[in-house]
Amino acid sequence: MKKAIPHLTPITALFDRDKWEEIFDSLSRNKTRTFLTAFGIFWGVFMLVLLMGGGQGLQSMLATNFAGFANNSGFMMANSTSEAYKGFRKGRYWRIETNDLQLIHSSVPEIDILSPMISAWGKTATFNSNKSSVSVLGKYPDADLIDNPQIKQGRGLNEVDVQQHRKVCVIGSRIVEELFTMGEDPIGQNIGIDGIYYQVVGVSGKSESGMNIGGRATTTVHIPYTTMQNAYNRGSEVDVLCLTAREGYKMSDIQKKVEGVLKRKHMIHPNDTQAVMKVNAEAIFSMVDNLFTGVSILVWMIGLGTLFAGAVGVSNIMVVTVKERTTEIGIRRAIGATPKDILSMIMSESIVLTLLAGMGGILMAVLILQVVENTAQADFPGSVFQITFSIAVGALCMLATLGVLAGLAPTLRAMQIKPVDAMREE
Repeated sequence: MKKAIPHLTPITALFDRDKWEEIFDSLSRNKTRTFLTAFGIFWGVFMLVLLMGGGQGLQSMLATNFAGFANNSGFMMANSTSEAYKGFRKGRYWRIETNDLQLIHSSVPEIDILSPMISAWGKTATFNSNKSSVSVLGKYPDADLIDNPQIKQGRGLNEVDVQQHRKVCVIGSRIVEELFTMGEDPIGQNIGIDGIYYQVVGVSGKSESGMNIGGRATTTVHIPYTTMQNAYNRGSEVDVLCLTAREGYKMSDIQKKVEGVLKRKHMIHPNDTQAVMKVNAEAIFSMVDNLFTGVSILVWMIGLGTLFAGAVGVSNIMVVTVKERTTEIGIRRAIGATPKDILSMIMSESIVLTLLAGMGGILMAVLILQVVENTAQADFPGSVFQITFSIAVGALCMLATLGVLAGLAPTLRAMQIKPVDAMREE
């Protein structure tokens, strides 16, 4: 009477030392073949995780640069005309004026924030004997909702500063470095620009990278709009019109309507494409999002393609293994091994090989991404190059699935082997 092989439950099989020894003995019979097959899986997972982490890191770096900048914003500026219209010659230069704002607000209700700005370039700020090249930006407090200066010390401009025409300012980080000594507190100090002294009430922590209005954030002096109007005799002139869209509306549509209002008010030809300059930050952010979506799809295509190639390699080695072990499998069947036992044996070897190689690839990629993240933190604080835990778990599940699929064909062949056929093969 044939002696049946004792059935092992999944938990018992997991801690069955003999079974693990059998698996590793089988994989180590041809070390070169096993290594090359495992390397295919290793490289596929390594590239997939590395590319995903790298793409996520670049996206987080970009998000750090654009932090605080409204992604539904747009900007409009006046430019010389390119069409003659109603007695006005071609090439006429015109200006956006403060009295245009009320007309725009009443004509385009889709606008959420509408804020004017004026600027002066190539100025020099002084403190004692120190000097710093700066640009001066006159604005209202609501402009901070569009381009947040990220105050790291002191405060930002407020409505009282604007109403009382206060001579106060918020300065960039580079200005602080050039005007003040190390450790000196700039808050409360008075800096001179064009013979006028402004009290420093805040320091901007925004970097030069990313999107900035009115010049580089680190070398810009922010002062109240009304203060700059008086200091530089700007009257009703507006250099930049900043606006954001209400929820559910597109900035491109709003800018078209605002452009129409300005052209009618200032007698500009409706078909003049040069007279009003427009910057649509909403479109820029959308383009960046689409770019990273495309990069993510490409990364998955490359990674999965490499993984499937590795899975084919695992399947091939298992086919060869089954062929070499035909006699052994036949003998096992002869002494009572069931098709389920053969299935477990072959599948276990395939899954173990795939998971070990895959986890090695994940570990190597994570270590490299950690080094890159530590290096990037110096210039881009908050950037993250690591994959999430859910992605790591998903990758392991995917590897286990590939291991099952890779061992499926060899297993089906092994289950069909009969003891008589095995003895003939011998």
